This record gives sequence, C-alpha cells and structure tokens, in this order.
Amino acid sequence: MEYSVPVLFLIFNRPAFTEMVFEAIAEIKPKYLYIAADGPRPDKPDDIELCTKTRSVIERVNWDCEVKTLLRDKNRGCKSAVSEAITWFFENVSEGVILEDDCLPDKTFFPFCEELLAKYRFDDQVMSVSGSNLLTGGWKKDIQSYHWGHGGIWGWATWKRAWDLYDIEMQHWPGQQTKNKIKAQLGTADWYNGYYGMFESSFNKSLNTWDIQWFYSILINGGMAINPCVNLVKNIGYGNGTHTHSADDVIANLPVSAISFPLIHPPKMLLDIDYLKQVYAHLNKKYSSSIMSRALKLFKIK
Repeated sequence: MEYSVPVLFLIFNRPAFTEMVFEAIAEIKPKYLYIAADGPRPDKPDDIELCTKTRSVIERVNWDCEVKTLLRDKNRGCKSAVSEAITWFFENVSEGVILEDDCLPDKTFFPFCEELLAKYRFDDQVMSVSGSNLLTGGWKKDIQSYHWGHGGIWGWATWKRAWDLYDIEMQHWPGQQTKNKIKAQLGTADWYNGYYGMFESSFNKSLNTWDIQWFYSILINGGMAINPCVNLVKNIGYGNGTHTHSADDVIANLPVSAISFPLIHPPKMLLDIDYLKQVYAHLNKKYSSSIMSRALKLFKIK
C-alpha cells in the first residue's frame, strides 16, 4: 500500500546514513518523494565523490513514485540548503513529512504523521508534528498518543500554511514584546534561558542554522507542536555531524519504539509543562556543558 503523504528527503555527503534512511522510506513506498541535496564544499575534495555516491540513492526508487529533485552544484551550507529545500518542497505540496539523512524513523512514524497532518490540517495554531520524545521511557503512553511540547526536527511534518510563516531573519527578535511572548510560549524560565543565546546567535548570524528560526517562528505566531508518547525517530548521526558531535550524549542513543493505533488524542490543547520540566531535568543531570550547548544538541539534526 502506497503512502500518499509527500516526503522530503534531505541529503548531503553521507552515503551510509542516507542508504539506511532511504530503506526506511522505501518500506512505506511514498507516492511523492522529493530529494534535496546540498553541493560539495570547495575546501573538502572528498565531498565530490561522497556527494555523488550519496545522490545515487535516487536510482534505487523502484516503486510507483513521482520523484522530484533539487540537486545543488555548489554548497549552500546548513542554514540555506535546508531552509531553501523546505521552501521548495512547499512550493509543490500543501503538507508533508521531512527527514534528514541521519534521522532513522520507526515504520509507525509515517502513519502517525499522516493522521495528525489530516486532523490538524485546518487548525492554524498547530504548526509542527514531531517524531521525537526525549524521555527514554516515553510519556503518558498509557493514556494518550502524543502531547503538546516544543516539537523537534529529528523527523517531523508540517503544512505549507505553517512554513509560510517562517522568518529566517527573525526580524522581530530584538523587541522586548517579542521576547516576552516567546518566554510565555516556552512555558518555563529554564527553557527560555536555555534558548536565549541561540536566538541571539541565530539573529546576528553567528550561528549557521535554520531550525532555531523555525522554532522562533512557531513561538511568535502562538503555535503549538506535537511530540509523540514514545520516541519514533533515532538520530544516527551523533559523532559524525555538524552539530551532533558526541556519541556519548544522553540523547545520542535514544531507543525507538512503535506507536500504537488507533491514536488516543489528548483531551486539551495545552502545553505539557510537566513533560518539558522532565526533559530539562533529564538533560541537565547528564550534561556538564552550558544550557545553550545542551539545547543546541537537542534541536540539531546534523
């Protein structure tokens, strides 16, 4: 049975990881597959061969599938390559699933996204469906299938209507009114203090990323993000990525579980403060680095 939700697969220069994630995508046989690849870095000669080998995954699509590609000749870097690829994706589709080359999903991740994309399709407050749950034992899995948290981008889904609000320049960040709104949306002072430095760095362009701007865009628009009751996506890139440096991080080896169907929807659309506090305490106990560094590791894919 084919998967009707469009899938965007973001790749670069890691053929082994790309093959693993491609196999997971191939299992569900998406009807529409978009593949975006950044180009080789000019100062890394090995990138030419690695990028070529990575892109060969396109040749392995052997099911009935409409494939569209965005293959860069030159390197755009993390910030531009990813954000531009997602914009390209939503120039063609109204909703979809997004996976990077180091985000290995459980098979149930796909129907989870499919059902929630349909359920909240016309609810402007809901802006992201994440596959991530950062608590090893899951959260409230006996009473509901997901909760309202901060989302995450290790395998996620969204709608064109939400991505259209993406502000890569974070133009309103300097205003105190904006900061107050973001603090309220984050739910806890700990998380606000943790993210503050990243918002600053993303705004002043000293941090080459795209996802902090996406998180900012959700918050300033009063948006909500979904987290599943169990972790549905494993980041396999730790120790071999731009921002995921250490394979010893507490979230580097999070187990992946299948989610049960039919989904049990939470009774209210309220930020789950208890979950956020538990996650913060879990990470704070394990890491010896700064809060900013911990949060960087939490929301980086590469």
